[in-house]
Amino acid sequence: MIQVSEKCVGCGKCVSTCPFGALSLVNKKATASSACTMCGACVSVCPVKALSLPATATASQNDLSAFKGVWVFVEIGDDGKTQKVRSVSLELLSKGRELADQLGEELCAVVMGQGIVKFMAEISSYGADKIYAVNGPAYRDYNTAAYANAMITLINKYKPSAILYPSTYVGRDLAPRVAAQLFSGLTADCTNLSVADGLLISTRPAFGGNILADIKCPDFRPQMATVRPNVFKKAVTRPGTMAKIISEPIAIPTEAGKVRIVSKQFDEVTELEKLDEAEVVVAGGRGMKDAAGFAVLDELAAQLGGAVGASRAAIDMGLQPKEKQIGQSGVNIAAKLYIAAGISGAVQHTVGVEHSDVIIGINKDANASIFNICKYGFVGDARTLLPKVVDGIKKAKGK
Repeated sequence: MIQVSEKCVGCGKCVSTCPFGALSLVNKKATASSACTMCGACVSVCPVKALSLPATATASQNDLSAFKGVWVFVEIGDDGKTQKVRSVSLELLSKGRELADQLGEELCAVVMGQGIVKFMAEISSYGADKIYAVNGPAYRDYNTAAYANAMITLINKYKPSAILYPSTYVGRDLAPRVAAQLFSGLTADCTNLSVADGLLISTRPAFGGNILADIKCPDFRPQMATVRPNVFKKAVTRPGTMAKIISEPIAIPTEAGKVRIVSKQFDEVTELEKLDEAEVVVAGGRGMKDAAGFAVLDELAAQLGGAVGASRAAIDMGLQPKEKQIGQSGVNIAAKLYIAAGISGAVQHTVGVEHSDVIIGINKDANASIFNICKYGFVGDARTLLPKVVDGIKKAKGK
């Protein structure tokens, strides 16, 4: 936790700044509790420089050769009915297998939950050499403190070189906590991962998506990155092969008891509303203009058995809810067929759809960027063209 020197004058500025309520004044001196995450917010506000991060912040710089192996945090999803391995975790295992082979190291999966034995065969088939399993009732539901403690315990014991997390609600919460406590680097929302000179190269959009930045962490371990769903393709690389399973009974820390789940509520979501899982996606942009334009997209999607999405411009116009946004600040898709209607194709949008098999672009501007990535492009008004397409589909179906 944060260290407090004799310079402390008890002004209390750090106490009011701490976002976790981990600091208090005891005998007119700042004192940190176990709730401290060492985020460093208090260090910058101390007027007498009495607060500092522990000297162990540089410990991970020593003997980097001791760190070996690519890890993937495998998230178990729960929709209130069944549990299953999230698809993004299988995508990361597939990519992790490729990276591990390039490095000449092992690919290991880390799985936490209750009753997770049934997932071991599936995880193994996607390339894991080893599976570290933290199994028990205390891990049935995600708890930041419990999962972070377990993850840090495993990292300190086995010393992986790189760790990949899914960029989901869980991954986005867990990875920063682990990185902060280990004083390691973390690159968020990566669009690509590669290896160069033995280092993990994490690529992500920067400066509003106008450039792609390659980020590396040469001095600290483990190297860590979060990756959005549908960035990489899933691939069963070792069918019928079982990874070595290592059970790790890790007790949860006291602070994990501060948070408990009182009840759960799962909103019903139809398969066609799951953009990141849909095989066909029809999306509209500013060119659809109004609700009537999106009504055409709804009808087309219904005929094709697909889901409806939108660009950020359409979201900002209030034409669709935020959860329908596709792109860098929304959902990544990897559909078999993606139709972009009235979407210009800014890089922030294209990074979210580029892994779709077939992309069809419709735009009145013949120079629109969407035509640079689509397989088929139509120059014209989508509001005029698509109703004819819908009628043609209906006739073909005999309706």
